[in-house]
Amino acid sequence: MIFSFFDGSLDGRSLALLIAALAIALGFEFVNGFHDTANAVATVIYTRSLRPWPAVLWSGFCNFCGVYLGGTAVAFSIVNLLPVDLLIRAGSSSGLAMVLALLIAAILWNLGTWFLGLPASSSHTLIGAILGVGLANSLLPGHSFGSGVNWDKAREVGLSLLFSPMVGFGLSAGLYLMLKGTIKSPELYTPPPEDRPPPLWIRAVLVSTCTGVSFAHGSNDGQKGIGLIMLILIGILPARYALNPETDARHLARTVAAAATLERLLHQRESIPEVAPRLKELADLRATLERFSEPRAIPEADRWRLRADLLTLGKGLASLKRARPSAIPAEEWAAVERCQAELKPLIEYAPTWVLMAVATALGVGTTVGWKRIVRTVGEKIGKSHLTYAQGASAELVAMSTIGLADLSGLPVSTTHVLSSGVAGTMAASGSGLQARTVRNIALAWLLTLPVSMLLAGVLYMLLRLVIR
Repeated sequence: MIFSFFDGSLDGRSLALLIAALAIALGFEFVNGFHDTANAVATVIYTRSLRPWPAVLWSGFCNFCGVYLGGTAVAFSIVNLLPVDLLIRAGSSSGLAMVLALLIAAILWNLGTWFLGLPASSSHTLIGAILGVGLANSLLPGHSFGSGVNWDKAREVGLSLLFSPMVGFGLSAGLYLMLKGTIKSPELYTPPPEDRPPPLWIRAVLVSTCTGVSFAHGSNDGQKGIGLIMLILIGILPARYALNPETDARHLARTVAAAATLERLLHQRESIPEVAPRLKELADLRATLERFSEPRAIPEADRWRLRADLLTLGKGLASLKRARPSAIPAEEWAAVERCQAELKPLIEYAPTWVLMAVATALGVGTTVGWKRIVRTVGEKIGKSHLTYAQGASAELVAMSTIGLADLSGLPVSTTHVLSSGVAGTMAASGSGLQARTVRNIALAWLLTLPVSMLLAGVLYMLLRLVIR
């Protein structure tokens, strides 16, 4: 539990650093709440399906539930963008400087775009900051430029972020046109009257889509904060958090079996030079795990080494697949990846209190400062007031897209999907787009990666000098 931080096991400096780092991480999620979640409530507010405060409070609650129930696949998809050598050295000054730099950079850019009322992406911002830290680290002596960044994972995540606005625009426009062609109720396609709420069935649809988008946002965006908090905890308290303390004897036995199976699979290809180091890592890993019945029984000094071995193994296998894509048949790679999936829960996990803390920060953040972004989405993207059909189309597409991304463990931008979805319905309806707003949103979209990369890289270099 979090209260165990105050049991005297940490010295004053480490405790102060831990509290400051956790506050910054939760601050990022708080800002994310009012910056991104405003997109989810804009449609129900501007179609008058819910009044602003009930909409915001309900969205905050759904975000809370999304974080708590959404798992951790996206969390570690983001974390694995970081250079493996920094992940292994997370307890060092450079590892802590890494986490703080990328969090502060993401918060600064989010606050700046929020102040201007621009629906920029927190996902884009965080990923840019991670790449910035990785590139800055590769400039240090003993590294080659760009070598530390997980470019395969960066490409995978980057494509998901690149295509999500296109998906939002195209599918929302198509869904709106399909509704217009099949449902002939005129009230769906005209601006809502100011003196009364929508019919009950329309309100139910719009509130349901708002609920879905809010839950999906929590389960996708909230996981990013979970992953970063775990890096902080592992860095400052490696003995306590390097391995999942909740792993029971049965799961540990499955982990050992998976390591042994992976070892047998790789032995079949030991003539490949890159395989030999992986076999040694697996043999050491399995030998250590076989001596203990649960992670708590593993000596503290060995826990960090086991974590480092698993991270190095993952990097080595990814490099092997990238360097020799045809050396191992596809069915064998599928078996290798299944074994890897059994090993990952030992290091890719989050305690319940971390889920609760991030869920609370994101949920409470939703209730603060939402008006700027809501006004942009509801009033400034299109030239006409948002209609019921436009709001429902944009939110249905956003809810489905983000939900599918969660299942795939990919981070996508709620902001980009929903705002581009609203733009798509405006274009499909023929009402037109406000060129200035669309230009500003596009400019923020283009600038987010380079600016957050630069901010994080500079902060990382400065913090390395401060944290020793």
